[in-house]
Amino acid sequence: MTARFLDGIRVLDLSQFLPGPFATQMLADLGADVVKVEPPRGDPMRDLNPITNERGPGPFHAAVNAGKRILRLDLKTDEGRAAMETLVGGADVLLESFRPGVLDRLGFGWPRLSELNPRLIHCALSGYGQTGPQRLWAGHDINYVAMTGALDATGPEAIPQPAFPPIADYGGALQAVIAILGALVGRGQSGRGVHLDVAMADAVLAWQAYGMVQAGLAESGSGSAPARGRDLLTGGAACYGVYETRDGRFVSLGAIEEVFWKNFCTAVGKPAWVDRQLERMPQTDLIADVEDLFKGKDRDDWDALLVPADCCYHPVLTYGELADWPQIEARGLLAKAPAGQVFGGIGFPVIIDGATPAERQPVSEVSVDQVLVTWKARP
Repeated sequence: MTARFLDGIRVLDLSQFLPGPFATQMLADLGADVVKVEPPRGDPMRDLNPITNERGPGPFHAAVNAGKRILRLDLKTDEGRAAMETLVGGADVLLESFRPGVLDRLGFGWPRLSELNPRLIHCALSGYGQTGPQRLWAGHDINYVAMTGALDATGPEAIPQPAFPPIADYGGALQAVIAILGALVGRGQSGRGVHLDVAMADAVLAWQAYGMVQAGLAESGSGSAPARGRDLLTGGAACYGVYETRDGRFVSLGAIEEVFWKNFCTAVGKPAWVDRQLERMPQTDLIADVEDLFKGKDRDDWDALLVPADCCYHPVLTYGELADWPQIEARGLLAKAPAGQVFGGIGFPVIIDGATPAERQPVSEVSVDQVLVTWKARP
């Protein structure tokens, strides 16, 4: 089944690399007609090929742009700008990821866009936002996360560790989609478009309430600030962590609630550990004991013992295991790669009326004229 919630909505995607294209792919999954506008040389993502480390067509561009049509325009030429004006006139949403000011210099700042199409929703997705002293700073995911406090709390005690996949990129994309969907609902009531300023750093900052509450308690003297390797969710508790098994693989344990920790201790034959769950963190000694326990068996042995124990246990899967994992197979989101390809695609992660999403159509290249046949300005 293909979601058609946004059937009839036209989206112009002027973004590059990962965050913007992932956002518009979700809109396409929801039924929008997405046309991606790339410069004559194409999105630089086309040349990002970590599989062979060679320049040339890479798999990432096709993966994150499946379900869209792509055309190439030179917005520095009169012809290109004229075509863009027509596209804007017929669009409902325009998403771009330029640095602040770039679109203005190309002649398509928000005042001009709203003049061309008063109903247009313009989402400007950037690293630090359209305002503030860092608005023009260069950055990538690791920098945006660093600004929010999240990086300081992530990783082993000795040094902050960047997360994978890049959370600001994906978090910013999700925030952009949420804002666009809200703006579409609002436009249905007001009839007017709107300018959305979405920063990837802001998206991650919005997730920091838990850590900032803890930091605030520390300042008041009633707690301790979040610290790598020392707190419940950062590696300081034996009941919540990652452990290596005898065969060099890994498992995760998330037995935060007393009942789950008790179930774990009972299953592994360590009833004396039940009362140790509330030991002062970091629980160095208890963590060492649990580490030694898990190193005594292979991962498959732990799967057999702890999956039935209902203790918030799960093996740490590698990418190579995903396609055949029963839960992933049952949900039907991960398509197996066709012969000769490295990736089959991951569907829109919502089951609608009991049906899994249909596979996306491969990305297709079209001409401006092919799009303009249907993308006329709305009356």
